[in-house]
Amino acid sequence: MTDHADAALLDELDRRLVLATQKGLPLVSRPYELLATQLGISSELVRARLASMLSRGAIRRIGAVPNHYAIGYTANGMSVWDVDDARIDVLGEKVGALSFVTHCYRRPRHLPDWRYNLFAMVHGSDRATVLEQVEKIRDMLGDSCSGHDVLFSTRILKKTGLRIRE
Repeated sequence: MTDHADAALLDELDRRLVLATQKGLPLVSRPYELLATQLGISSELVRARLASMLSRGAIRRIGAVPNHYAIGYTANGMSVWDVDDARIDVLGEKVGALSFVTHCYRRPRHLPDWRYNLFAMVHGSDRATVLEQVEKIRDMLGDSCSGHDVLFSTRILKKTGLRIRE
C-alpha cells in the first residue's frame, strides 16, 4: 500500500474520535478530557490519536473557524492575484504571513477566462478597510504582480469539510 492509502485508513477508535469531533471540539475548558470521557479512553490517548492522524494525513488540521460576521467582520474579500509563477511560493508565504490575511493559497489559472493564481482572504469591518489591506498586499507584491481583483462575500456559506457517517 502507498503512504496515501495508509493515511486514509482509520481504525475503529480513530473513526469514533473523528465522529466525535467532526462538527467541532466541545466548547469547554478541557475538550480533550470531555472527549476522553465520552469515548471511554484517556485524554492522553485522545491527544496521541489526533496527533497520529495529523502526521499521517488522515486529518489536515485542528483549529478554530470563527464566524467572521458574529465578531464584526462583515466585509470579507477574497483577493485574487496574477503573480509570477516562478515567485509564487515565496510571495505566497509572505502574503500568508500578513496579520490581516486569514488564509492564502495557490490555485491553477484557467486561461483565458481566469488569470489569477494566488488567493488571499481578507476580513474587515467595512469594504474600505479590506481595500486598504489589499493595497498593502499589492505594494508588497510589486512588479511580480500583473493584476488583481477583490471578490466580496455576499452571503455566508456553510463551512464544513468532509463528514463521515456514523
